[in-house]
Amino acid sequence: MRILIEEYQYAYEDVSQMAPSFEIQHDAEGKVSLSRVGYFFCPEVDDCVFILPKVLLEGEFGQELVFGHIPPRDLIVLDKCKELTPAERDFIYNLSVWIYRAICVFKDHEYDRFGGKKAAPSIVLYKQIPVSGHSRKRKANTFLDILLALQQWNKDNQQFVMFIVKNLHSGYNKINWTKTISRSQAIIQNDNTSQSVVYLNPVNRKRKINFDEELLVIYYSILYYINDTYGLPVIMNVNFPLIKGEKFKTYLKGLGVRRLRQIKYKYFSDKALELWNLCFDFFDRPSNVAVNVDRREYLMVKSFHIVFEAIIDELISDKQLPKELTDQEDGKVVDHMYQYQELVNDDSSEDIYYIGDSKYYKRGHNLPKESIYKQFTYARNVVQWNIDLFNNGKEVDQKGHIKLRDDVTEGYNVIPNFFISAQQNELEKSDDIHLTTDKTPYHLSRQFENRLFDRDTFLLAHYDVNFLFVLALYGRDKESAKVAWRNKARKLFRGQIQEMLKQHFSFYAMTAHDNVDADLYIKENFQSVLGKMFCPFDDRDNQRYYSLALRKPEKIALTDKDKEAKLQAQVREENEAVLFQLKQYFFVEQCPLGELPYDILPVVKPHARVEIPKNFLTMHYLENYPDTSFLIGIVNGEEHLKWILGRDGGKRDDAYNVRIGKDVPGGVVKSRDEIRHAKFVLLYLAGKENEGVYKVFRVKNIGEMSKMQMVKTGYIDPHYDSYLCYFFDEEVTLGNININKIIEDDKKAFIERTRFNHVLEKYPEGHPIYLEGRQLINYRF
Repeated sequence: MRILIEEYQYAYEDVSQMAPSFEIQHDAEGKVSLSRVGYFFCPEVDDCVFILPKVLLEGEFGQELVFGHIPPRDLIVLDKCKELTPAERDFIYNLSVWIYRAICVFKDHEYDRFGGKKAAPSIVLYKQIPVSGHSRKRKANTFLDILLALQQWNKDNQQFVMFIVKNLHSGYNKINWTKTISRSQAIIQNDNTSQSVVYLNPVNRKRKINFDEELLVIYYSILYYINDTYGLPVIMNVNFPLIKGEKFKTYLKGLGVRRLRQIKYKYFSDKALELWNLCFDFFDRPSNVAVNVDRREYLMVKSFHIVFEAIIDELISDKQLPKELTDQEDGKVVDHMYQYQELVNDDSSEDIYYIGDSKYYKRGHNLPKESIYKQFTYARNVVQWNIDLFNNGKEVDQKGHIKLRDDVTEGYNVIPNFFISAQQNELEKSDDIHLTTDKTPYHLSRQFENRLFDRDTFLLAHYDVNFLFVLALYGRDKESAKVAWRNKARKLFRGQIQEMLKQHFSFYAMTAHDNVDADLYIKENFQSVLGKMFCPFDDRDNQRYYSLALRKPEKIALTDKDKEAKLQAQVREENEAVLFQLKQYFFVEQCPLGELPYDILPVVKPHARVEIPKNFLTMHYLENYPDTSFLIGIVNGEEHLKWILGRDGGKRDDAYNVRIGKDVPGGVVKSRDEIRHAKFVLLYLAGKENEGVYKVFRVKNIGEMSKMQMVKTGYIDPHYDSYLCYFFDEEVTLGNININKIIEDDKKAFIERTRFNHVLEKYPEGHPIYLEGRQLINYRF
């Protein structure tokens, strides 16, 4: 077995024997560097050659070592390398086999990531030796395929072998008394009391030729030869008289093929036939090689970093993400991306995008700055794509997608980024993925030092993964094993990126005092809270909760220490000012990242409702709100009015509810802009439409409530699963509005719409009507 290392500078004389087979050429200095990884059979040395990845190399260029103490040139002929320990030797065998298998899997799945077409040109170099004659296959398996199949059969069929061995040896020492008495002479012994008969030559059951045993003897003789000649480890767990030395060479020269053909008709079980075929392939291959002028066979890849990227992509990424996210508009292609649980709320079912890049370097290689910059550019492109998606107003485009921006605070959810590097610091194939220890584990990109929830703030964590482990996981190609590791890795990434955030930011939970309009406060103090506040938590009984993130000054590090001290002092003062101001209007408590705020913050009691005479209400002129959405809603009796203006069940504010659902009678689609951004609600009483508007309220915020939540807040007998509730800030006036005319025009438009669509539907009496300010002006007296 010969071992070469990718990109190592060999002297030409070290590899000259293999030069004709691999078309190796040296440069002007007589050096040879191989840019491929894989396997080839070299007829010049009559041995298989592996080119292993450069992740095994460490040290300065031209002075690299393998395992920290072996020059790669000493590994060329593996059996002659005395510096190798048994563990290191086993590691090389295992790595060689898994490299081969991983390339096989990659070759079978070498498709364009999105088009589903074969990639062109292929990076895989593949050649098999043709089979002579009219055998069952047109091309032979590679020599390594045969060796690995022989090894695997031994691992998979231990019970079958032991069953045959047990049957072979049962009854061999049992005496056949009939033949013993008739064929051998007896000696009679006398003593004082009795006589005894003794047979000196008893006839035992004779051992006959057993073809099962002969096949196993041939098979284990092959395994012994593989181990002795090529060094591949095998398990010899039976004690057959093996065929060795010169006698086995006669089997290689043709006796093996002839003898196997003679005994083939003796086998009927599937296992025995499978073993016969494996042994026949082994002995038949030399004759096939001998009749071919070109005896080369190989399976290699020209750019192994592409294979490593495919391995990590298969093990980590989502396959169903929109193409625009990974094939970005500026021509950049993201290596890995998936959706997984967001970072700020451990109890949330909302996901966020995780964006990754795989790095295939020599050991100890530091990331270049351009790789870090490029990774942050990926994330910026994702944010812009998301903004464009939700700004286009098309409901179909938004369905099922994550919204990164919070409409309440205008903050952006945290987008994690990560690098995965191939690393082999140990000889074991261990399930090990961890933050890198010999390189910078974290990178933080930001425009503003103290704005975590900002569209220009990005985190980057750098992980090392056990190269042999992911190689074997990919090479086995078992979906269940890949899914289990994928879930583990994603959970690990999220947890460790959260720890990074905790190291650099202090996190607080907030909820507004009972007399504070949180939305109004955020608007009036937008500059001081922008990028610091986010709303990742669900409302509880119309009580809204916020997350506040403030940079830890002591974690700010700059090369210029004077600027560092100045910036730290500036951030410290800014934090103190923000906290002091917020605590005047909000309950603010420390809340570790990921934890829920409900048990940390007090439950704010609803404030008593005060009825304001109409002549004291604030007048809002529709001319100031031409593009604003207004909801015209019906009040269905005293019970409904009591719930709207009541405070039962902890309901803090006046509120109006509409049904959610496209197929629900009178229901609304909550994702539409005019519905989720309505700023005023005009209420009229059922049966009293002619009396005009009953009350007008300015909307503070909206929230979705389930049937159970509606019952808890005092709503009588809700019929539907979910409701969209508009919570009011203050009662205002818009002047006199002709409600009756609004309903008549809406009914006419409904009839025209159904007639145009050729669908006969009954007008949903009392359903919510949404109008823009410029439309509502037409109905003002």
